[in-house]
Parts: sequence; C-alpha cells; structure tokens
Amino acid sequence: MRALISVYEKSGLTAFARGLLDIGFELVASGGTATALADAGLPVTRVEDVTGFPELLGGRVKTLHPRIHAGILARREVADDLAALAEHGIEPFDLVCVNLYPFELVADRPGMAEAEIVEMIDIGGPSLLRAAAKNHAAVTVVCRPADYEAVLAELRARGGTTSLETRRRLAGVAFAASAAYESAIARWFQRETPFPETLVPAFDKALDLAYGENPQQRAAYYAERGRRRHLLSRVEQLHGKPLSFNNLNDLSAARLLLRELEEPACVIVKHANPCGVALGNSIEEAYERALAADPVSAYGGVVALNRAVTAALGERLAEQFVEVLFAPGYDEQAMEALARKASTRVLNDLERRNPTEPERDYRRVLGGLLVQDRDWETEGRESMEVVAGRLAEHEWSDLVFAWKVVKHVVSNAIVLAKNRQTIGIGAGQTSRVDAVRIAVEKARELGHDVRGAVLASDAFFPFPDGPQLALEAGVRVLVQPGGSRRDAEVVAVVEEARAAMVFTHRRHFRH
Repeated sequence: MRALISVYEKSGLTAFARGLLDIGFELVASGGTATALADAGLPVTRVEDVTGFPELLGGRVKTLHPRIHAGILARREVADDLAALAEHGIEPFDLVCVNLYPFELVADRPGMAEAEIVEMIDIGGPSLLRAAAKNHAAVTVVCRPADYEAVLAELRARGGTTSLETRRRLAGVAFAASAAYESAIARWFQRETPFPETLVPAFDKALDLAYGENPQQRAAYYAERGRRRHLLSRVEQLHGKPLSFNNLNDLSAARLLLRELEEPACVIVKHANPCGVALGNSIEEAYERALAADPVSAYGGVVALNRAVTAALGERLAEQFVEVLFAPGYDEQAMEALARKASTRVLNDLERRNPTEPERDYRRVLGGLLVQDRDWETEGRESMEVVAGRLAEHEWSDLVFAWKVVKHVVSNAIVLAKNRQTIGIGAGQTSRVDAVRIAVEKARELGHDVRGAVLASDAFFPFPDGPQLALEAGVRVLVQPGGSRRDAEVVAVVEEARAAMVFTHRRHFRH
C-alpha cells in the first residue's frame, strides 16, 4: 500500500503519517512535507526520487509527472491501465493526502504584492486532489486534517482500505475544496469587476439546522468563504435550544439595524421586521423603551443589544419570552437569571473587527440569483434637504433615528418615532397610505401619543393622502426620499399644516 502526501497545513500530519506507517503504507511526500516527516523520524520517499526529476521552477513543478498521476489514476479493473503501469515501472497509490496553499489568507493580507499572491495559486495540489477523487473507486483522498482520525480508524478496521461509500464521500469533499479554491482565485482576478459574466461564490456550512422556515423544509446555515465577518462569526451560544432558520433570519435583520446605532440601543425583531427599536441613556432604558414600543409583537422575538447585559437587565429579560438574545457580554448574575428560561437562545457577541469589506446581497429566485450591492449607507442630517417648515434639535434627532430604522423595515415601510423610540411601524404593505394607517393605528392602540412624532417613509409619497393621514394624527415632521411627480402637492399639504418635511434624495426599499 502506498500513500502520497503533499500538505501546506501540517497540523496533525505526523500522527496521521505514523498511523499510515503502522497500517503498512509506504509514504511518498513532496518538498516541505517530506522534510517535516523526515525531521519527525519517519521513513519517507521523496517525490523527486519517484519521478527522477528535481523540483523545477522554484517549486512550481513538483508532482506534475506521469509517475505520480498515472499511479493515482490507474483503474485497477482495467487490464490496459495495469499493463501500462507495469511497462513503465509505475507503482499505484492507494491514498492521497493533500491540502492547498492558503491563497485566500494571502490575498486578503494588506501590503501583499500581486506577484506574491500569484505564487500562492496552487497548481499541483488541486491536480492531485482531482485525480484521486476521480479515481475514488480505488483511491482514498483526504484533504482536511479534521478527517485524519476517522480515516485512520477505518483503515485499521478494514485492513488498510476504506469503503466505497467513504471514498465517494471524501471525493465529494475534495472536489468541493478544489472548486472553492478556484472560486477564491476567480474572485481575486475579478475583484474590480462588480458583476462578472460567471459568478462563483463559495459557502462553507457553519451550522446544521433542525428544519427551515417550516418543518417540512430541510435547512443549514452557510457562511460565505473569504468573509472576515458573518452572522455567527465569533458568536458564542451560552444557553438555550439550537438555533433555527427563522432565528437566524431574524437575527440578521436585527444585527443589520443595530450596527447603525451608536448610543445604547435595543432592537427587537419579529418575522424579519423590527417591531420595537429605541435608544436610551443606558442599555436598561433602551430595552424598556424598545419593549414598550410594541410589547405584543415583541413576544417571542429576537432581542439585540449593543451593550453588555447587566444583572438588573438579565432579571428583566428573564421575565419575557425571548427566542434569541444577542449582546456583547453578560453579567454573571444576568446569566443565572437567563438560565431559568430553558428555551431562550443566549448569544454572546465576541466580534470586535470592523466590517470594512464590501458585501454583495444575494436573493434566491426561481432558477436563479439576484445579486446587488448591500444597502450599507444611510444618509445623515448634513445631506438632507428641508423642503417645508423648520425643525427643532430634538426633532432632528428623532428624524435621523427614524430614517435609520425605516431602512430595515420591509417595504412599503413607515416608521413613527418619538424621543428616539419607535411608536408605530407599518411594514410590508402594497399601499403606502395603508402603511401609514397601520403605523398610526398601532401607535394609538399601544397608548403612544402620536402628536409631535416624526414619520419616516422608505420611498416617496406618490400622493398627498399618506402625509395627510399622518398630519391629521398629529405628526409634525416627515422624512422621505422625494422624487414623486406630485412632490409639490405633498409639500403643500405639509406647509398648510404648518409641519415640516425633509427630503433625503435616496430611497431604501427592502423586499
């Protein structure tokens, strides 16, 4: 039995190679892998001793040779293949262990010259993986240190071989690794092309989920390959049931909004829509105000906080039904209180890296994929235009807050805010005036005083009816993108009511 080993990542290598030797494998290895094995005192044959050629072109050519690839690709059941091996004195390989140059890590490293990055494009490694995976009928291919122990165990149990089922599974892993690697290289070459002719993103499974949106749907969470940050990067689950598909969908919506709020803030999300958002002088105050915004909808929601959970807040949260709690730290006493809620999923956010890289937004549609830039930017006060009336300083504060929130509400979206607290949200309506009506009615039902509130609309008002309804309810400031053919009519209604209106000149649909 013969094994070919050529790895960049050498964790677990010595133990794996020693296990192969104990089973009866001869070891053949290239370059630094051979040196590492020899330094560990293991008998190893170097690739150049098999091929009769030294490494060429500064290491660019090591394993690209018929004596290597024929030994991997030869079909054991094809007489002509075996005859060709015998004619040229080539011995077959039964196992190939390869992992690839870390192209993605190098490509993302600041200050790297293009020539240095190009040298980290592995040619021989993917070729070995693909050859071994193609001939999985006879060859076991291993490309992850995480598989070493299981492969050794099966080889020991089966007298030096693995089952066809295992070889087929490992072949799939190898082809996926090769495809993801090529995808990373393609993305690097196309980094200045926003929408290339062929889009080849790669995703790695981060979490198996019990089911999807509904019990009859299978589901898993995948993180995009090469992203420094993702939804669950450096997130630790401290307590509670396993995360579900809907939990993660709601958590994403909550985190996207929370990242725009700098002061102590709480975002409560239900069915991917914020139902209560508030700022406060403390995180305790922010939570109480977000909950009070719509306590009925908050039941069983995702609660996201941008400050650590104190003992007092932990006790308060433990009184509520919370599906997911997300915060950057928890007091020990807070955890004791939260532990009383067996089902609450408590997530500790340990991510401190800045989200600097751009990100595409993918939307699955029937038989295809819609791709766009993520809508990161939110307009500040300095870029807005007052088109009617005047605003007091506290109204500006509420306006900017409401404009940040409405961007994260499903369109058509209307947000009513007062004292940096949402008091009414109209989401997902086919009519904008209906969204206004719902926001106003919800605010009144929950006991909020609409008089003096700010209204934010994610897109322009096509008619004056929506603003008129809000003004009659007591709204005093409206913010919207503008751009309707009837802007003049809308502004006139606001001026007649002696209220104020601000144009942002940019809409924020979210579908």
